[in-house]
Order: sequence, then C-alpha cells, then structure tokens
Amino acid sequence: MLKMKYLILYVSNLERSLTFYTESLGLPIRGNHGTYVELDTGHTVLAMIERDNVQELTGLTYKSTETTSQTFEIGFVTADVHATIEDLRKKDVTIIKEPITKPWGQTVAYVADPDGHYIEICSSMD
Repeated sequence: MLKMKYLILYVSNLERSLTFYTESLGLPIRGNHGTYVELDTGHTVLAMIERDNVQELTGLTYKSTETTSQTFEIGFVTADVHATIEDLRKKDVTIIKEPITKPWGQTVAYVADPDGHYIEICSSMD
C-alpha cells in the first residue's frame, strides 16, 4: 500500500514562499537543506524548491516557466475556517474564495500562495 509522505512545490522564489508558509500559515520548518526546504504539516511533509534548481535536485528534465498553473490544490483543515480566513486577511494573504458551506456540511475557502497555488482552508470531514 502506498502512503503519501510529502508533496514538493516548485516555487519561483524560495525565500518568499518560505516566508508565506512559515509566517502567514504558521508551518514550522522540519528541515532546511539550502535549495530544498521541508515544512511540518502533521502527517504529510510539504516541501519546496526553486524552479531553477529542480533539474539539479531530481535529475529530471524540467522546463521552467514563469506562468502559474492551477493543476492541484493543497488542503489544510482547521477548526474555524472563518476565523482562519480573517487572520490570513490581516496578514495580506490573497483570499480567492470566501468561506462557504458545501451541501455536505463542510466549510471551505481558498487562498493563494505567492506563486498562485490554490490552498483550500476547510473544516474537517471527520
């Protein structure tokens, strides 16, 4: 059985992204390896690397681009979506969708990181 251990974001500016995820979202640094940084999110590690360093780290061909592409989202669960969004708003985080309650009862909102990655802030489904 496969288990998701980590997710690596390719970012345009590591320092800017690191500031966003540590200061705005409050995620602690789990490991800093220079051009590659891991953040502690609980069960899954969120890591990031600057786009210009992807090929060197992975050995894979990577075509760097300045455009963003929303092909996935990162989801964070919180006890109070409305309060979390208000806190992020005070930190000048880009709110792209205000909190709404879905038909199945979950409250969901969306923000964007400095590279435009979608981040879902939601209540638990448990």
